[in-house]
Amino acid sequence: MSKATVIDHPLVQHKLTIMRKKDTSTGGFRRLLREISTLLCYEVTRDLKLTTETIETPMVEMQAPTLEGKKLVFASILRAGNGLLEGMLDLVPSARVAHVGVYRDHDTLEAIEYFFKAPELLEDRLTIVVDPMLATGNSSIAAVDKLKERGAKNLRFLCLLAAPEGIENFAKAHPDVPIYTAAIDSHLNEQGYIIPGLGDAGDRIYGTK
Repeated sequence: MSKATVIDHPLVQHKLTIMRKKDTSTGGFRRLLREISTLLCYEVTRDLKLTTETIETPMVEMQAPTLEGKKLVFASILRAGNGLLEGMLDLVPSARVAHVGVYRDHDTLEAIEYFFKAPELLEDRLTIVVDPMLATGNSSIAAVDKLKERGAKNLRFLCLLAAPEGIENFAKAHPDVPIYTAAIDSHLNEQGYIIPGLGDAGDRIYGTK
């Protein structure tokens, strides 16, 4: 699907396969998520703008590349989004972190917001919104709505798995926000879970299944 970029690096795909297995332990799942999130972060930040600064190496003075603009924001959709943060912060330790709390009503599948905390000057920062799953898209749409209300203009959405239904819904609501994912799965079941998927990401991260 052209509305989403699939990050098909072999290491990403291999680690995702292990995460999908139902007998992968909580500790193993969490470790793999940290590893895969670092790889995903590498890809989603591939085209960041650079400028130069004057530095001195042990040998000479030179003009060296450095990131341009204000520090990035990683916006976690609670609670499962936090599972992606550690690996991403390993790669970009200076990034700011936002938290957006939304939960899905299991009857209506609608997203209900309960918490929001973000750095200042979102309008001047690239904000990467993270959640392991893009299923119906309702939670992700609501989170991006909240970030835009606070001023965010340059956003990207990063997830492990996406369903075609979620991509379609998200793209309609936020056509200006590109989607990055490790895989696009087949469909959603009647309960709104991704098939074949990997189960409930939050439960598997925190051992609450």
